[in-house]
Amino acid sequence: MATKTQDLHILFFPYMAPGHILPMINMAKLFANRGVRTTILTTPANTSIVKPIISNSPIELALIPFPSAAAGLPEGCENLSSVPSTNLIPYFLRAVVMLSEPFDQILKELHPNITIIDGFFPWTIDITSKLGITQLVFYGTGFFPVCLIDSIEKYKPHETLPDETKSFLVPGIPHRIELLKTQVLDTSKTNKERQEFFNKVRDADKRSYGVVMNTFYELEPDYVEHYRTVIGRRAWHIGPVSLYSEDMIKSTTTTSTDRNHECLSWLDGKESGSVLYVCFGSLSTFRGEQILEIALGLEASNHAFILVVPKPVERDENMDWMPEGFEGRINIEGKKGFIIRGWAPQLLILNHKAVGGFMTHCGWNSTLEGVCAGLPMITWPLFADQFYNEKLVVDVLKIGVAVGMKEHVLKPEDRPLIHGMEIERAVNCVMGVGEEAEAMRKRARELGEMAKSAVMVDGSSYTELTRLISELSALHQ
Repeated sequence: MATKTQDLHILFFPYMAPGHILPMINMAKLFANRGVRTTILTTPANTSIVKPIISNSPIELALIPFPSAAAGLPEGCENLSSVPSTNLIPYFLRAVVMLSEPFDQILKELHPNITIIDGFFPWTIDITSKLGITQLVFYGTGFFPVCLIDSIEKYKPHETLPDETKSFLVPGIPHRIELLKTQVLDTSKTNKERQEFFNKVRDADKRSYGVVMNTFYELEPDYVEHYRTVIGRRAWHIGPVSLYSEDMIKSTTTTSTDRNHECLSWLDGKESGSVLYVCFGSLSTFRGEQILEIALGLEASNHAFILVVPKPVERDENMDWMPEGFEGRINIEGKKGFIIRGWAPQLLILNHKAVGGFMTHCGWNSTLEGVCAGLPMITWPLFADQFYNEKLVVDVLKIGVAVGMKEHVLKPEDRPLIHGMEIERAVNCVMGVGEEAEAMRKRARELGEMAKSAVMVDGSSYTELTRLISELSALHQ
């Protein structure tokens, strides 16, 4: 492989958000392990995330200055997760666009012949095209949600609905998928600035050489083919990128602090498959009232759980939204629950033998991690493509139960409340006994095995990566 790849130099440019940086760094490691010269471009404040992950790899690191202050952000605010308020997100997006000039200069200095760019940097296509650099797009999602978005944008079936409580059938896709109008990510209904952004994303996608996805063929075969033949785009599935080797998982996603987290010792004392893991990702915030209902529903279900407490939208640090006496009861009654405030070693938890289910916001990375761990899921989407990912889990793969969220709402204070009784019902469906629950668990386990096989030598994703590198090498001989 080295003789074929020695002339390749690929620059990876991940978007500055938790769900985008990690999979793209792991992807870069895959190329580096195949002998490709690889550079990751990031901002100074994000090097604390990148450096530990690439420390044992031959990957080069390049820095691009982030104009926090010039865009009206606090100094050092260079990651979406560090933006202190949703009101400042437009300022962050503005700062990202201001990266275009230094990006142009960096490409002229580094001379990569290929770039793999996050889809949220649509302005890069003008620069790479001008410089004669082959650009591929990375999407932090799967084929299924992208195909749904394409169909909804093309046919607009929701626009004819007289009532927002009515569902519609998504046309022109391989499965019968019904959505409510309120669950649609409708870019035409956003403000003008955001609508223009999504139009630019679609244009950059069409102008790029192709798309690289962190997914595997066996997870969504109909939608890989639909994307390639119906939408008509070049695409490669090379994931799950974190599963390629035990060494990679240990070095890229866990630290000694993670492995020594006391929740893992707590899990060691639990029966196999008896614990539900509840986590809504690093960017999700909830009303305090909703956090209270989550705790009540988990307690009422009578199943053991680990709860990573979501960030409350209310910023009163002295306010505790847990039910009165909750933590005392779950510790006394057979140590039924474990509470985590802050960072959790998610991959280690999901892959612990005691964990038997996963309540998730359906972000693509979390969904894929749940699949890889062979776990059935309780789906609680909030925004973006998460409602589409829920449909994949619940209606196509049939390895999940929906908690009942029916509205795509960005601001947590505007979301409808999911009551404890609804949460209890979903937990018992996934963690309980019975033929349906066992069939769901069996399907989830089988998918987990398929994910692991996909990244082994001669597996579908391993072979796809070989094909991609060969094609890129042929372009630049």
